[in-house]
Amino acid sequence: MKLPLQPPIKPMLSAISQDWPEGFLYEPKWDGFRSLVFYDGEEIYIQSRDSKPLGRYFPELEEQLKATLPGPLILDGEIVIKGARGLDFDSLLMRIHPAASRIQKLAREIPASFVAFDLLAEGDEDLSPLPQRERRKRLEKLQGVTITPCTQDMQTARDWFQRFEGAGFDGVIAKDPELPYQPDARAMVKLKHRRTADCVLGGFRWAKDNKGVGSLLLGLYDSKGVLQHVGHTSSFKAKEKLELVETLKPYLDKSGEASFGFGRTPGAPSRWSAGKDLSWQSLRPELVCEVSYDHMQGDRFRHAATFLRWRPDKSPSACDYSQLETVAPAELERLFPSFS
Repeated sequence: MKLPLQPPIKPMLSAISQDWPEGFLYEPKWDGFRSLVFYDGEEIYIQSRDSKPLGRYFPELEEQLKATLPGPLILDGEIVIKGARGLDFDSLLMRIHPAASRIQKLAREIPASFVAFDLLAEGDEDLSPLPQRERRKRLEKLQGVTITPCTQDMQTARDWFQRFEGAGFDGVIAKDPELPYQPDARAMVKLKHRRTADCVLGGFRWAKDNKGVGSLLLGLYDSKGVLQHVGHTSSFKAKEKLELVETLKPYLDKSGEASFGFGRTPGAPSRWSAGKDLSWQSLRPELVCEVSYDHMQGDRFRHAATFLRWRPDKSPSACDYSQLETVAPAELERLFPSFS
Protein backbone atom coordinates (compact mmCIF):
# COMPACT_ATOMS: atom_id res chain seq x y z
CA MET A 1 0.00 0.00 0.00
CA LYS A 2 1.16 3.54 -0.75
CA LEU A 3 1.45 4.69 2.87
CA PRO A 4 4.39 5.76 5.08
CA LEU A 5 3.67 2.84 7.43
CA GLN A 6 2.77 -0.67 6.30
CA PRO A 7 0.60 -3.28 7.96
CA PRO A 8 0.76 -4.98 10.31
CA ILE A 9 1.27 -2.46 13.09
CA LYS A 10 0.91 -3.53 16.70
CA PRO A 11 -1.56 -1.14 18.36
CA MET A 12 -0.60 0.87 21.42
CA LEU A 13 -1.98 -0.82 24.53
CA SER A 14 -3.15 0.17 28.00
CA ALA A 15 -2.52 -0.91 31.59
CA ILE A 16 -5.30 -1.09 34.16
CA SER A 17 -5.16 1.40 37.03
CA GLN A 18 -7.46 2.55 39.81
CA ASP A 19 -5.78 5.97 39.97
CA TRP A 20 -6.89 8.75 37.66
CA PRO A 21 -3.86 10.57 36.19
CA GLU A 22 -4.23 14.34 36.07
CA GLY A 23 -3.60 16.42 32.97
CA PHE A 24 -4.31 13.54 30.57
CA LEU A 25 -6.69 13.26 27.64
CA TYR A 26 -9.72 11.11 28.54
CA GLU A 27 -11.85 9.07 26.15
CA PRO A 28 -14.69 6.60 26.71
CA LYS A 29 -13.54 3.02 26.24
CA TRP A 30 -15.68 1.55 23.46
CA ASP A 31 -16.61 -2.11 23.76
CA GLY A 32 -15.84 -3.46 20.30
CA PHE A 33 -13.06 -4.90 18.16
CA ARG A 34 -9.84 -2.89 18.31
CA SER A 35 -8.78 -2.24 14.72
CA LEU A 36 -6.38 -0.29 12.54
CA VAL A 37 -7.60 1.01 9.19
CA PHE A 38 -5.09 1.44 6.34
CA TYR A 39 -6.35 3.40 3.30
CA ASP A 40 -4.12 4.61 0.49
CA GLY A 41 -6.85 6.32 -1.51
CA GLU A 42 -7.76 3.16 -3.43
CA GLU A 43 -7.11 0.04 -1.39
CA ILE A 44 -8.34 -0.47 2.17
CA TYR A 45 -7.13 -2.93 4.78
CA ILE A 46 -8.66 -3.45 8.24
CA GLN A 47 -6.32 -5.09 10.75
CA SER A 48 -7.27 -6.67 14.09
CA ARG A 49 -5.45 -6.15 17.37
CA ASP A 50 -3.57 -9.42 16.81
CA SER A 51 -2.51 -8.40 13.29
CA LYS A 52 -5.11 -10.44 11.38
CA PRO A 53 -7.30 -9.14 8.52
CA LEU A 54 -10.84 -8.24 9.53
CA GLY A 55 -12.24 -6.91 6.26
CA ARG A 56 -13.97 -10.11 5.15
CA TYR A 57 -16.10 -10.06 8.29
CA PHE A 58 -17.19 -6.43 7.79
CA PRO A 59 -17.73 -5.87 4.04
CA GLU A 60 -20.15 -3.01 4.64
CA LEU A 61 -17.51 -1.22 6.69
CA GLU A 62 -14.94 -1.47 3.90
CA GLU A 63 -17.43 0.05 1.47
CA GLN A 64 -18.42 2.79 3.91
CA LEU A 65 -14.85 3.78 4.72
CA LYS A 66 -13.81 3.86 1.06
CA ALA A 67 -16.71 6.20 0.34
CA THR A 68 -16.17 8.58 3.27
CA LEU A 69 -12.46 8.72 4.15
CA PRO A 70 -10.94 11.99 2.85
CA GLY A 71 -7.67 10.53 1.57
CA PRO A 72 -4.72 8.27 2.40
CA LEU A 73 -4.41 7.70 6.14
CA ILE A 74 -3.99 5.17 8.94
CA LEU A 75 -6.53 5.21 11.77
CA ASP A 76 -6.56 3.45 15.12
CA GLY A 77 -9.99 2.81 16.56
CA GLU A 78 -12.79 0.40 17.34
CA ILE A 79 -15.33 -1.50 15.28
CA VAL A 80 -18.66 -1.34 17.09
CA ILE A 81 -22.29 -2.23 16.47
CA LYS A 82 -25.06 -0.13 17.95
CA GLY A 83 -28.03 -2.05 19.33
CA ALA A 84 -31.32 -1.03 20.86
CA ARG A 85 -29.74 -0.53 24.28
CA GLY A 86 -26.25 0.65 23.42
CA LEU A 87 -23.21 -1.16 22.05
CA ASP A 88 -23.94 -4.75 21.03
CA PHE A 89 -20.83 -6.91 21.43
CA ASP A 90 -22.79 -10.13 20.81
CA SER A 91 -23.59 -8.95 17.28
CA LEU A 92 -19.88 -8.37 16.67
CA LEU A 93 -19.07 -11.91 17.76
CA MET A 94 -21.64 -13.26 15.31
CA ARG A 95 -19.62 -11.74 12.44
CA ILE A 96 -16.64 -14.03 12.96
CA HIS A 97 -18.26 -16.73 10.89
CA PRO A 98 -16.85 -19.00 8.14
CA ALA A 99 -19.85 -18.58 5.81
CA ALA A 100 -19.67 -15.49 3.56
CA SER A 101 -23.45 -15.64 2.97
CA ARG A 102 -24.06 -15.40 6.71
CA ILE A 103 -21.71 -12.43 7.01
CA GLN A 104 -23.39 -10.62 4.11
CA LYS A 105 -26.82 -11.15 5.68
CA LEU A 106 -25.69 -9.75 9.03
CA ALA A 107 -23.92 -6.84 7.33
CA ARG A 108 -27.22 -5.81 5.75
CA GLU A 109 -29.32 -6.33 8.86
CA ILE A 110 -26.94 -5.08 11.60
CA PRO A 111 -24.26 -2.86 10.02
CA ALA A 112 -21.10 -2.02 11.92
CA SER A 113 -19.43 1.35 12.45
CA PHE A 114 -15.83 2.43 12.95
CA VAL A 115 -14.98 4.94 15.68
CA ALA A 116 -11.50 6.48 15.38
CA PHE A 117 -9.41 7.62 18.34
CA ASP A 118 -5.94 8.06 16.84
CA LEU A 119 -4.31 9.08 13.56
CA LEU A 120 -1.00 7.40 12.72
CA ALA A 121 -0.49 8.72 9.19
CA GLU A 122 -2.02 11.22 6.80
CA GLY A 123 -1.04 11.38 3.15
CA ASP A 124 2.65 10.52 2.98
CA GLU A 125 3.36 11.83 6.51
CA ASP A 126 4.10 9.50 9.42
CA LEU A 127 2.39 11.07 12.45
CA SER A 128 3.31 8.41 15.01
CA PRO A 129 6.33 10.37 16.39
CA LEU A 130 4.10 13.38 17.16
CA PRO A 131 2.69 13.91 20.68
CA GLN A 132 -0.78 12.51 21.33
CA ARG A 133 -2.14 16.06 21.62
CA GLU A 134 -1.00 16.92 18.07
CA ARG A 135 -2.29 13.66 16.60
CA ARG A 136 -5.67 14.35 18.20
CA LYS A 137 -5.82 17.84 16.64
CA ARG A 138 -5.05 16.39 13.21
CA LEU A 139 -7.70 13.70 13.73
CA GLU A 140 -10.37 16.27 14.64
CA LYS A 141 -9.76 18.12 11.36
CA LEU A 142 -10.62 15.10 9.23
CA GLN A 143 -13.91 15.01 7.37
CA GLY A 144 -15.97 11.86 6.97
CA VAL A 145 -14.54 10.12 10.07
CA THR A 146 -16.51 9.25 13.21
CA ILE A 147 -14.28 10.30 16.11
CA THR A 148 -14.55 9.31 19.76
CA PRO A 149 -15.33 12.09 22.26
CA CYS A 150 -12.31 13.40 24.16
CA THR A 151 -11.92 15.72 27.14
CA GLN A 152 -9.22 17.04 29.45
CA ASP A 153 -11.82 17.71 32.13
CA MET A 154 -11.60 14.93 34.71
CA GLN A 155 -15.10 15.66 36.03
CA THR A 156 -16.59 15.04 32.58
CA ALA A 157 -14.57 11.84 32.22
CA ARG A 158 -15.70 10.61 35.65
CA ASP A 159 -19.28 11.28 34.62
CA TRP A 160 -18.78 9.10 31.52
CA PHE A 161 -17.21 6.42 33.69
CA GLN A 162 -20.10 6.32 36.17
CA ARG A 163 -23.05 6.64 33.82
CA PHE A 164 -22.38 4.73 30.63
CA GLU A 165 -21.51 1.17 31.60
CA GLY A 166 -25.05 0.04 30.78
CA ALA A 167 -24.61 1.27 27.21
CA GLY A 168 -21.55 -0.91 26.66
CA PHE A 169 -18.72 1.48 27.52
CA ASP A 170 -16.01 -0.39 29.36
CA GLY A 171 -14.66 2.52 31.42
CA VAL A 172 -12.32 5.35 30.35
CA ILE A 173 -8.95 5.47 28.58
CA ALA A 174 -6.47 8.13 29.73
CA LYS A 175 -3.65 9.20 27.41
CA ASP A 176 -0.56 11.26 28.16
CA PRO A 177 -0.90 14.22 25.75
CA GLU A 178 2.87 14.40 25.18
CA LEU A 179 3.52 10.77 24.25
CA PRO A 180 4.20 9.58 20.69
CA TYR A 181 2.40 6.49 19.39
CA GLN A 182 4.12 3.43 20.89
CA PRO A 183 3.16 0.16 19.15
CA ASP A 184 2.68 -2.83 21.45
CA ALA A 185 3.56 -0.77 24.55
CA ARG A 186 1.17 -0.33 27.47
CA ALA A 187 1.49 3.43 27.30
CA MET A 188 -2.16 4.30 28.00
CA VAL A 189 -4.12 4.00 31.25
CA LYS A 190 -7.31 1.95 31.40
CA LEU A 191 -9.77 2.97 34.12
CA LYS A 192 -12.20 0.07 34.37
CA HIS A 193 -15.39 -0.49 36.33
CA ARG A 194 -15.31 -2.68 39.39
CA ARG A 195 -18.80 -2.89 40.83
CA THR A 196 -20.66 -5.31 43.06
CA ALA A 197 -23.99 -7.11 42.78
CA ASP A 198 -25.96 -9.55 44.89
CA CYS A 199 -26.80 -12.62 42.80
CA VAL A 200 -28.83 -15.77 43.22
CA LEU A 201 -27.10 -19.11 42.74
CA GLY A 202 -29.03 -21.02 40.12
CA GLY A 203 -26.55 -23.82 39.63
CA PHE A 204 -22.92 -24.85 39.36
CA ARG A 205 -20.49 -26.71 37.14
CA TRP A 206 -18.17 -29.42 38.37
CA ALA A 207 -14.41 -28.95 38.24
CA LYS A 208 -12.59 -30.83 35.48
CA ASP A 209 -11.59 -33.59 37.90
CA ASN A 210 -15.22 -33.87 39.13
CA LYS A 211 -13.98 -33.64 42.73
CA GLY A 212 -15.06 -30.10 43.45
CA VAL A 213 -17.12 -27.18 42.25
CA GLY A 214 -15.61 -25.52 39.20
CA SER A 215 -17.85 -22.46 38.99
CA LEU A 216 -21.02 -21.01 40.48
CA LEU A 217 -23.74 -19.93 38.04
CA LEU A 218 -25.21 -16.53 38.85
CA GLY A 219 -28.69 -15.20 38.25
CA LEU A 220 -30.74 -12.01 38.55
CA TYR A 221 -34.50 -11.64 38.42
CA ASP A 222 -35.96 -9.57 35.59
CA SER A 223 -38.99 -7.26 35.82
CA LYS A 224 -41.32 -10.24 35.32
CA GLY A 225 -39.79 -12.20 38.19
CA VAL A 226 -37.96 -14.65 35.92
CA LEU A 227 -34.45 -15.70 36.96
CA GLN A 228 -32.00 -14.97 34.15
CA HIS A 229 -28.49 -16.41 33.98
CA VAL A 230 -26.02 -13.49 34.03
CA GLY A 231 -22.62 -15.12 34.40
CA HIS A 232 -20.39 -17.20 36.64
CA THR A 233 -17.67 -16.98 39.23
CA SER A 234 -14.81 -19.45 39.61
CA SER A 235 -12.45 -17.50 41.85
CA PHE A 236 -11.90 -20.29 44.39
CA LYS A 237 -8.86 -22.13 45.72
CA ALA A 238 -8.64 -25.92 45.41
CA LYS A 239 -9.66 -26.48 49.04
CA GLU A 240 -12.61 -24.10 48.70
CA LYS A 241 -13.86 -25.95 45.62
CA LEU A 242 -14.06 -29.16 47.64
CA GLU A 243 -15.80 -27.41 50.55
CA LEU A 244 -18.39 -25.94 48.19
CA VAL A 245 -19.68 -29.43 47.38
CA GLU A 246 -20.96 -29.81 50.95
CA THR A 247 -22.23 -26.23 51.05
CA LEU A 248 -24.37 -26.71 47.95
CA LYS A 249 -25.56 -30.26 48.59
CA PRO A 250 -28.74 -29.25 50.55
CA TYR A 251 -29.84 -27.03 47.63
CA LEU A 252 -29.57 -29.56 44.78
CA ASP A 253 -32.53 -29.39 42.41
CA LYS A 254 -33.11 -32.88 41.10
CA SER A 255 -35.95 -31.77 38.81
CA GLY A 256 -33.70 -29.34 36.99
CA GLU A 257 -36.53 -26.84 36.68
CA ALA A 258 -36.27 -24.71 39.81
CA SER A 259 -33.62 -22.21 38.78
CA PHE A 260 -33.02 -21.10 35.17
CA GLY A 261 -35.73 -23.25 33.66
CA PHE A 262 -37.89 -20.33 32.50
CA GLY A 263 -35.28 -17.72 31.56
CA ARG A 264 -31.87 -17.64 29.89
CA THR A 265 -29.94 -20.76 30.88
CA PRO A 266 -26.22 -21.56 31.02
CA GLY A 267 -24.56 -23.86 28.57
CA ALA A 268 -26.17 -23.02 25.26
CA PRO A 269 -23.80 -24.48 22.64
CA SER A 270 -22.13 -22.17 20.13
CA ARG A 271 -19.15 -22.16 17.78
CA TRP A 272 -17.14 -20.60 20.63
CA SER A 273 -17.78 -23.55 22.93
CA ALA A 274 -17.31 -26.46 20.54
CA GLY A 275 -15.89 -29.47 22.34
CA LYS A 276 -16.41 -28.04 25.82
CA ASP A 277 -18.42 -29.76 28.54
CA LEU A 278 -21.26 -27.31 29.22
CA SER A 279 -23.27 -29.51 31.55
CA TRP A 280 -24.38 -27.97 34.82
CA GLN A 281 -26.23 -28.89 38.00
CA SER A 282 -29.36 -26.95 38.90
CA LEU A 283 -29.81 -25.51 42.41
CA ARG A 284 -32.94 -24.27 44.12
CA PRO A 285 -32.59 -20.45 43.98
CA GLU A 286 -32.19 -19.91 47.71
CA LEU A 287 -28.54 -18.95 48.16
CA VAL A 288 -27.32 -15.40 47.61
CA CYS A 289 -23.74 -14.23 47.19
CA GLU A 290 -22.10 -10.88 46.51
CA VAL A 291 -19.74 -10.68 43.54
CA SER A 292 -17.68 -7.95 41.93
CA TYR A 293 -17.74 -7.44 38.16
CA ASP A 294 -16.23 -5.05 35.66
CA HIS A 295 -19.10 -4.25 33.30
CA MET A 296 -22.25 -5.53 31.66
CA GLN A 297 -22.62 -6.89 28.14
CA GLY A 298 -26.29 -6.27 27.52
CA ASP A 299 -28.01 -7.89 30.49
CA ARG A 300 -25.20 -10.19 31.63
CA PHE A 301 -21.65 -9.91 32.94
CA ARG A 302 -19.10 -9.53 30.17
CA HIS A 303 -16.35 -11.36 32.07
CA ALA A 304 -16.23 -13.79 34.96
CA ALA A 305 -17.25 -12.22 38.26
CA THR A 306 -15.23 -12.46 41.49
CA PHE A 307 -16.82 -14.06 44.55
CA LEU A 308 -16.76 -11.73 47.57
CA ARG A 309 -18.99 -13.23 50.28
CA TRP A 310 -22.19 -15.08 51.08
CA ARG A 311 -25.26 -12.96 51.81
CA PRO A 312 -27.57 -15.00 54.12
CA ASP A 313 -29.26 -11.74 55.11
CA LYS A 314 -30.37 -11.07 51.53
CA SER A 315 -33.64 -12.35 50.08
CA PRO A 316 -33.17 -14.03 46.67
CA SER A 317 -36.20 -12.15 45.31
CA ALA A 318 -34.38 -8.86 45.99
CA CYS A 319 -31.58 -9.83 43.61
CA ASP A 320 -32.83 -8.15 40.45
CA TYR A 321 -31.58 -5.91 37.69
CA SER A 322 -32.66 -2.73 39.46
CA GLN A 323 -29.41 -2.76 41.49
CA LEU A 324 -27.40 -2.29 38.29
CA GLU A 325 -26.93 1.11 36.69
CA THR A 326 -27.89 1.54 33.04
CA VAL A 327 -28.28 4.42 30.58
CA ALA A 328 -31.04 5.18 28.13
CA PRO A 329 -30.00 5.00 24.43
CA ALA A 330 -31.53 8.44 23.83
CA GLU A 331 -29.21 9.96 26.43
CA LEU A 332 -26.27 8.13 24.90
CA GLU A 333 -26.97 9.73 21.51
CA ARG A 334 -27.40 13.16 23.08
CA LEU A 335 -24.00 13.06 24.75
CA PHE A 336 -22.19 11.31 21.88
CA PRO A 337 -23.92 12.77 18.79
CA SER A 338 -21.10 11.65 16.46
CA PHE A 339 -22.13 8.03 16.96
CA SER A 340 -25.26 7.19 14.98
